Amino acid sequence: MMLELLLFAALLLGAYFLLHMTFLKLPRCKSTAKLHGKTAVVTGANTGIGKTTAMDLARRGARVILACRDRRRAEAAAQEIIQETGNSQVVFMHLDLSSLASVRSFAEEFLRSESRLDLLINNAGLMNGGKTEDGFGMIFGVNHLGHFLLTVLLLERLKASGRSRVVTVSSKAYKMGTVDFTCLRTHRDVSLGDSDLQLFHKYCSSKLCNVLFTHELAKRLQGSDTTCYCLHPGTIQTEIGRYAGFWWSLLTKPIVFLFFVDPESGAQTTLHCALEQGIEHASGRFFSCCAPQLNIEPKATDDAAAAKLWELSERFCGLA
Repeated sequence: MMLELLLFAALLLGAYFLLHMTFLKLPRCKSTAKLHGKTAVVTGANTGIGKTTAMDLARRGARVILACRDRRRAEAAAQEIIQETGNSQVVFMHLDLSSLASVRSFAEEFLRSESRLDLLINNAGLMNGGKTEDGFGMIFGVNHLGHFLLTVLLLERLKASGRSRVVTVSSKAYKMGTVDFTCLRTHRDVSLGDSDLQLFHKYCSSKLCNVLFTHELAKRLQGSDTTCYCLHPGTIQTEIGRYAGFWWSLLTKPIVFLFFVDPESGAQTTLHCALEQGIEHASGRFFSCCAPQLNIEPKATDDAAAAKLWELSERFCGLA
């Protein structure tokens, strides 16, 4: 009986290893680009995919701005990146995406202190309940609206820097999202409710907003040397759900542990979109596994919805 159990356990381990080496193994960014003299901003760069992305960009010689809310964690991340890469041009600048005033303050400080911007990596994301400082749903406010305002405020500096890129980390979860414009106008949120399931739907909807934002941004960037991309990083072990409820955590943590991959793997498509040469024609496209996706859902490329979301976001941010 013991031998049978051992054989069964060995088969399970073998199947799990095979799964990780095939279906769960993500492709790597193959770019050998060097970034000396270039400047990159990475939001949410003190942990997870953002930190890994910042580490790689610093290793390639870029000046990297860690745009984060938590000063202590961000400064610790900056020191670690400097030690690992030998690049001293890694600095923290405070940015709280749940506050439009903070986004404006960050943009003002950046434009005053930095002469160029080559890469804007809109990486930060969360799945928390509650409201932002300005009364928007937290998930919509941080994952979409804060990044929208940040991008718009830095757009002229991106254009003036030559061949620059905006890379927004979305998710294939966009497929389960909706953009309810009536709810947005009435409640300043993509949907109502704060149960774990309702928060997950809000997260999916915010990721759809990311894709629509990139779709519309690409149109507005036509004729310039700035391009934009959004992406699915993969199923990654990050801290995005660290404030989730007890039962949601109990349900998801074993799945995350067994089937989600590390942040280094998750950063590869971000890096591909930021660095790979010859993808400029794919501006506005949705990437996964270091490649543009052909089976994007129609709701993510709806011209009317993308334009409406942009115009509403402008009004929410006081730009129109």
